[in-house]
Amino acid sequence: MSLEYSEKGIVFFPDPHLEGTPADWGLPYQEVWFTTADGVKLHSWLIPRPGCPLFLWFHGNAGNISHRLENIKLLHDLAEVQVFIFDYREYGLSQGRITREGTYLDAAAAYRTATEELGFAPQDIVLFGRSLGTALATDLALKVPCRSLILESAFTNSQEMARLYAPFLFDWRPSVPYDNLGKIGGVRVPVLVIHGTADEVIPVSMGRRVYEAAPEPKELYLIPGAHHNDTYLVGGEEYFARLKRFIYHGPQRPG
Repeated sequence: MSLEYSEKGIVFFPDPHLEGTPADWGLPYQEVWFTTADGVKLHSWLIPRPGCPLFLWFHGNAGNISHRLENIKLLHDLAEVQVFIFDYREYGLSQGRITREGTYLDAAAAYRTATEELGFAPQDIVLFGRSLGTALATDLALKVPCRSLILESAFTNSQEMARLYAPFLFDWRPSVPYDNLGKIGGVRVPVLVIHGTADEVIPVSMGRRVYEAAPEPKELYLIPGAHHNDTYLVGGEEYFARLKRFIYHGPQRPG
């Protein structure tokens, strides 16, 4: 068993059971299946809103796309975006076994599907990563053209997360690391970093450091009292207004 696969239950917490579909929230949607470069078949949803930018969503390390349905509904209605959200291998209905290498292949295949199969122009695609997904969105933003990059609840890198949760693995270096801090400086599109000040999983200090390492133009949005999984709920209407403004008009200057 590979080191990466042994991280299931430590880094990755896939759930194969879908709790619903966008139709349960009154949303039209298209079920999309696509295949990665190494032949794994992945499951996704496209929630259309014609004429609006596409929110390409890289979710966190637990659950599956069905656990984001309420958030999808609010983004579609209030931030005025189309949403393309997919499950990594072994999550939801997606096939395969979860690995770090695999998540990078999954992210690349999702972007390729959005542009080549679904026909979205790169300048209309917003890469959105939450928690673990921030590493995939940042990496992809270095490699492909896009409209902008949004990172919510971002961590710095794999090694610092290991120090935080498993200090006995102080010198642990995965063969395929996640590294927002090391990569964000190379991004050449507008960046929005969002973090809850009460995040109990990824300290807000990590989000600040990722923001500080990002080049201009950029924006930092800290949500007072928000934890790791409730940023959009605690932020409320302002949260979606901030996202919409950034997506359509770019970063807001402080002051």
